[in-house]
This record gives sequence, C-alpha cells and structure tokens, in this order.
Amino acid sequence: MNIYTFKNEADFNATGASLIASLLHTKPRAVLGLATGSTPVGIYGRLIEMYQQGLVSFAKASSYNLDEYVGLPEGHSESYRTFMNEKLFNHIDIQLENTHVPNGNAADLEEECVKYDAMLEQNGPVDLQILGIGHNGHIGFNEPDDSLDGGTHVAELQEKTRTANARFFPSLDDVPKHAITMGVGSILKAKQILLLVRGEDKAEIVKRALKGPITTQCPASLLQCHPNVVVLLDQGAGRLLG
Repeated sequence: MNIYTFKNEADFNATGASLIASLLHTKPRAVLGLATGSTPVGIYGRLIEMYQQGLVSFAKASSYNLDEYVGLPEGHSESYRTFMNEKLFNHIDIQLENTHVPNGNAADLEEECVKYDAMLEQNGPVDLQILGIGHNGHIGFNEPDDSLDGGTHVAELQEKTRTANARFFPSLDDVPKHAITMGVGSILKAKQILLLVRGEDKAEIVKRALKGPITTQCPASLLQCHPNVVVLLDQGAGRLLG
C-alpha cells in the first residue's frame, strides 16, 4: 500500500488524474471503476482539462460505477448516473454505451445485481478502481456488518450514511434508504485501487482502515489485503497516521 499526503488540493487532483491518464496511455481500452461524491470531482475536472488539451483520450475505455441509489427517478439531479454525466462523461470522448451504472429503477433489483456482476466478469477485471470512504468505513455502499456480500447487491443504508448524504437532498426523508452497490469481493478484484480521502473528519476512520485490524466492521480495512492500493490523502485526512 502506497500512501501519499498532499498539502494542497491542486496537487491531490493532479496526482489522481495523472495516475488515470497514465493507465489510459499504456492501455487505451482500460476498464475504469468510478466513484461519485465530492472527493473525486476535482480529479474528474483535471481529467477533462487534460482531454481538452489533447493529453488523454477515453475513446476506447469503458467504465463501471460502484453504486446507485434505488428509486430515484431517471434524470434525478442526485442520481449517480446524472452525477457522472455532468461531472465527467459529457465532457470527454468516452462512448456513453461503454459507461455502466447500476440501474436503481430496475423492475427486478436482484436480477440487475446478477447482470452487473456478469458484465464485470465478462469485461473485467477493472484495471483501476476509484474509492472513497464513509465515516463508518464503508466503501461503495458496503456498510459495516458481521459479514459482507462479495458480489453486487442491494444494500440498506445506515442512518449515519443517509445523514452524511442528506446535504445533497432537501431533507433526510428524501435520501434513499437503499442502493445497489458492488460488493467488497467485486471491488477487490480490481488490478489497482485508488483510495481518495479528504477532510479532518475522516482522519480517525482512515487510521482504522489503513492501520487497524482487518474487520468487516470497517469494510475499508479489507483494502489491506489487496496487493496494489494507492492512497491519496489531504493533510487533514492523514493527520493521525504519523
């Protein structure tokens, strides 16, 4: 595990974008595992700039997102499909048919999970998987529990997770209670994992995840088992690592 701490946001974003661009230079048909949330937005912005400058192309690449809320109307401003289109896909040369986000409005959610795993098996493994981490240690929407699902599944979101995401919705009641998420097993199949964490409020869970015991009660701690993890932290998130 390689851990890097940055003093400023520009260097954080530039490093993350450069890792992704370097992969696409060496493997134009790379399979990218993408994530939503505020932390990767700057990296996506830098990738858009690099594309506009002719420094990187996504034309032959494909992508698979970690998760999607269940039950949000198509085109909802807070759906993860909308997020990805607005923050990245609409501004680069990736083919939209090669971008994949779980369908949170599928008539049969369990079947949608099986189909998503089948696509990952057929077209994977993911070359580089971007991850964030929740305050409770979740990755994707794999919440702390006595046991974890390996494959894509419907997850019930804990109150702490819904409260953290409530800032994007009119009220807590509007935050979905379920999501489709890749399982930890699916995530760990990626050839390389890029964990992105910013903010002093994440310092304690970062220390637990990267230096604490490996436990399903902190799903991110399972990343310690992966042979190729790169961690980018700002100074606040990394302040307890010593």
